Amino acid sequence: MKKLRLATIWLGGCSGCHMSFLDLDEWLFELAQHIDLVYSPLADVKEYPERVDVALVEGAVANEDNLHLIRQVRERTRLLVAFGDCAVTGNVTALRNPLGAPEALLRTIYVERAEIAGCIPHAPGIVPRLLNNVYPVHKVVPVDVYLPGCPPPAPRIRALLEQIIAGGEIRLTGREMIKFG
Repeated sequence: MKKLRLATIWLGGCSGCHMSFLDLDEWLFELAQHIDLVYSPLADVKEYPERVDVALVEGAVANEDNLHLIRQVRERTRLLVAFGDCAVTGNVTALRNPLGAPEALLRTIYVERAEIAGCIPHAPGIVPRLLNNVYPVHKVVPVDVYLPGCPPPAPRIRALLEQIIAGGEIRLTGREMIKFG
């Protein structure tokens, strides 16, 4: 049996979805028999690979690095899952949108309210430029499956992964599978 090539992505968010993924506990050993983890913040892989079967994408698209990565993920991935409420709706990450352009917000936070000599963090190649707005994943690239929750609980993640491994139609139904928050 060919193993699925699985990637997990962390864009703008808190990493709670990845923590919930780790809450799969002992089932992770069974999962490992069906997948090869080819890209993840849980593994030290620098470049997103070609021919990924499934990507769980946590977080919203908030900066230029996120934008570049999500486009690459979509191009190289067969099944893209918006993993958690930030990826599905923008959620907490998008709360900065009504505050206007990020430059004004950064100036207020890092310069005007600084207790000692403030400056806006900038380091080309290290600190990515913020986008004018934060976007849920589907506003940037097509999404195949939505897995809501903040974070999605481990049983919901497992139910989705079991369906993907089985290779049939993916259907998350009932309050416990489609509840936000």
